[in-house]
Amino acid sequence: MDSREKEAEALMMIKEPGLTLGKALTRYNERISVHKKGHVQERYRANSIRRHSLARKKLHEITTVDIASYRDDRLATPFGPDGKTISPSTVRLELSLLSDLFTVGEIEWGACGGNPVSKVRKPKIPPGRQRRLERFEEKRIIRYCTETGNDLVCAIICFALETSMRRGEILGLRWENVDMSARVAHLPETKNGSKRDVPLSLAAMRILNRIGPQMSGVVFDCNVNRFKSAWHLIITKTRIQDLHFHDLRHEAISRLFELGTLDMMEIAAISGHKSLQMLKRYTHLRARLLVSKLDGGKSFHRGVRAIMQIFLPYPASVSNLDDRFKLSFLDFIDIEVEHEDKDRAVELASNALLRRLAGLMKDCRIPPRPSLAFDEEGPAYMLISPM
Repeated sequence: MDSREKEAEALMMIKEPGLTLGKALTRYNERISVHKKGHVQERYRANSIRRHSLARKKLHEITTVDIASYRDDRLATPFGPDGKTISPSTVRLELSLLSDLFTVGEIEWGACGGNPVSKVRKPKIPPGRQRRLERFEEKRIIRYCTETGNDLVCAIICFALETSMRRGEILGLRWENVDMSARVAHLPETKNGSKRDVPLSLAAMRILNRIGPQMSGVVFDCNVNRFKSAWHLIITKTRIQDLHFHDLRHEAISRLFELGTLDMMEIAAISGHKSLQMLKRYTHLRARLLVSKLDGGKSFHRGVRAIMQIFLPYPASVSNLDDRFKLSFLDFIDIEVEHEDKDRAVELASNALLRRLAGLMKDCRIPPRPSLAFDEEGPAYMLISPM
């Protein structure tokens, strides 16, 4: 008997013939997952794998073909009422779990002879979400929270937009980690495993002051499930399409870039991104900041640019009521005009918009950014130019 045959025989002796993938997942959850921060999510992934026919196979019998077949089956699995399938990101996380399980199974349990997952192609990572929160959507959310008396959820949403903190970081924030004098919120533990200090804007400080600072305890007294339900209800009632709470983090970081006063490293320190690769999706926002430099430093150009940036077209809804045309601005809800002639109504709306923008400019106030997304099921819209 040569050395290869002896190794194979020794391997077969230490293998556990009854250890199926399903049983191995249970053991992995009990011995390995419990020591991880994301053990709850990992248990959900293990349960998904356990429901697949692959879970009934012996661990040492599973091949790369089986793993590839599992990958393809999961990518084709329907998810949710809208007919969408399981996302590639979800499948990648499940394969990562399986890969670590096979590594542990080979090295520590002696239950398999290798890691078949390592040789299988992973689904391509989809591009990151670029969803921006429109100003009219923000106003609609805040108005709904105010009308329904849901001040706590409203405070959490506004705090997320001011700090770019994740949902778990906000709900886990404690008063003993908030330095009101230094205007800093200390996060001792974050998603990527490192601690972080988040500077607090004046608006964020106003939110904390309205809640009422305490010596200790959670800042926002709301658990995750309660907030998830509240957020889902708000999005449903306000008829806002395809908006996740995590999109508020993207919006907050986008606004930090649009300030033009912070570089990428400073924004990464605030947002907690360890890799600048994750922040590259925001580089298109920095391109806007370069526009002013293309025009040179002449005062004439600065004046023209200021006018062009303020006197922009704004969307207005158009409705026909009793042979009269009514135009209502999304971003200036108090501006409404009516006239029996549509062209005249547009002219009146343009004049009203010009007066409002000029008034804001006179008072040294920045107009809101024109909304870009409208309700598909809502009324018709048109852009009204103030010039």
